[in-house]
Amino acid sequence: MGNQAGGTAISDRHAADVAALRAQYDALPPGTPVRLRKPTSNLFRFRDANAHPGLDVSRFNQVLSVDPSTRTAQVGGMTTYEDLADATLRHGLMPHVVPQLKTITLGGAVSGLGIESSSFRNGLPHESVREMEILTGDGRVVVARADNEHAELFSGFPNSYGTLGYSLRLEIDLQPVKPFVRLRHVRFDNAHDCAAAIARICAERSYDGEAVEFIDGTVFSRGAMFLTLGDFVDTAPYTSDYTGQQIYYKSIPFKQTDYLTVRDYLWRWDTDWFWCSKALGVQDPFVRRFVPRKYLRSDVYRKIVALDRHYGLSRRVETLLHGYPSEPVIQDIEVPVDRLPEFLEFFDKEIGISPVWLCPLQVTDDRPWPLYPLDPKTLYVNVGFWSGVRLGFGDEEGVYNRRIERVVAELGGHKSLYSDSYYPPEEFWRFYNGEAYRAVKRDYDPANRLPDLYDKCVRGR
Repeated sequence: MGNQAGGTAISDRHAADVAALRAQYDALPPGTPVRLRKPTSNLFRFRDANAHPGLDVSRFNQVLSVDPSTRTAQVGGMTTYEDLADATLRHGLMPHVVPQLKTITLGGAVSGLGIESSSFRNGLPHESVREMEILTGDGRVVVARADNEHAELFSGFPNSYGTLGYSLRLEIDLQPVKPFVRLRHVRFDNAHDCAAAIARICAERSYDGEAVEFIDGTVFSRGAMFLTLGDFVDTAPYTSDYTGQQIYYKSIPFKQTDYLTVRDYLWRWDTDWFWCSKALGVQDPFVRRFVPRKYLRSDVYRKIVALDRHYGLSRRVETLLHGYPSEPVIQDIEVPVDRLPEFLEFFDKEIGISPVWLCPLQVTDDRPWPLYPLDPKTLYVNVGFWSGVRLGFGDEEGVYNRRIERVVAELGGHKSLYSDSYYPPEEFWRFYNGEAYRAVKRDYDPANRLPDLYDKCVRGR
């Protein structure tokens, strides 16, 4: 995976792969819903297996080429960021935004949105895409760019979650790196000071007179919040290793300064799925000693959770022990930075999950991305939380997620759609631009061979 080859060989091989996929599509009975068949997922919308055969897109998991002179790469849509980063780092380059989990695919991050600590200066992954080759719902393969006849599809593809088409190849911009990243963990005792610091650091791109190229944060409690500021360095006095016995997030309150290789920085959250591996017992020192490193990774944990959701084991145990099960509250939301203290206050009082993750975000230009409309003049902060809240007597499943959706809307924010959503149709389409979505859907999937965005993200179809 992630190997490059000569340009002609890439073109011939890729063209053959596209032709084979088109043949698969044409072999589907007329009217049959179109789905992908793929081995991994980072979505948290679990649904029953579909009876219809999925399209085999496994051929599109390669880094086709990396061009150091133009700082661009040609990449298959099913290529994981783990393979993509390995291929580009060999050239001293990395994608502008590398989401936190190794098996997130480039196509998935573009169609479903991704974010990371470089997003305050580089926006979201789709903003560094130059062109996309897309298999549309009506069976065409088109090349969409911001300046060609498929510009409407190009701008509507982000946040469409595979309901407008599937990316087969993407051309993306890359940025140069240095060998190491220096981290500074800065503590704040309240949300107002933390939010003010985020706004100031992102505007100045520095802290205490030194450059900041990455910024994210961890809220351990109402009075213990840390911003982690990263910058590239050529040399490091030491490097920490959080791929084995040591756990990255536990180091944050105790290390004012830390150093990681660039690769280890990109995947610092993956080893323990942020902090979610704790629920699986993997953070127990005795257990961890016997778990091979190759299994300390997010895709392994996600498969375990998927099995648990399928069989409902933990839900039955919780109900037996406590009388009520927990509602999964697994979400990422964005609110304007000046509304962050209000959201954290609400979240602490009414939801009570900790830790939570903070990641500043600002889109890079005025180009419209209609299905996830962010104000380019506004700095947002992504808040990520991934746990559960125990239901009480008379509570319906979804009560906590609905409460979060309501508050995010009141604060002028947005919510990602990779997990459970509960919006009624009219509200959903108001937030995610139903008019623009339906226009692109009519042009590229008029027979509705692909699922509808609301049906997929809310109804779980």
